[in-house]
Amino acid sequence: MRDENHPTPAALLSLPIITMAEQTQVRGHRKERVGEVVSDKMSKTIVVRVERRFRHPGVGKVVTSYGKFYAHDEGEIAGVGDLVRIQETRPLSRSKRWRLVQVLNRDGSVKAESK
Repeated sequence: MRDENHPTPAALLSLPIITMAEQTQVRGHRKERVGEVVSDKMSKTIVVRVERRFRHPGVGKVVTSYGKFYAHDEGEIAGVGDLVRIQETRPLSRSKRWRLVQVLNRDGSVKAESK
């Protein structure tokens, strides 16, 4: 008895072959945040403060909350006060789960790209 959810071996042979180069280009959705660098004193690590605004569910007032993220900065291109874009990545250390993508100008244009 064959399960309807599983394809037959003949159907598997007719599927297109995907090479490793094509497979590595496909990447899942990763969270991105934009925030301000508050510390760059650690080696290859920056601390980014991300602002989040939302309406309070009970009161209805707009509330601002801040999150602090440790991000990997391989080229050490970001400095304190810079506006940066960070992206979620695999755990790099006990506290680092984000990496630097871009250093932005205040108007949102790209100032520097991370490799």
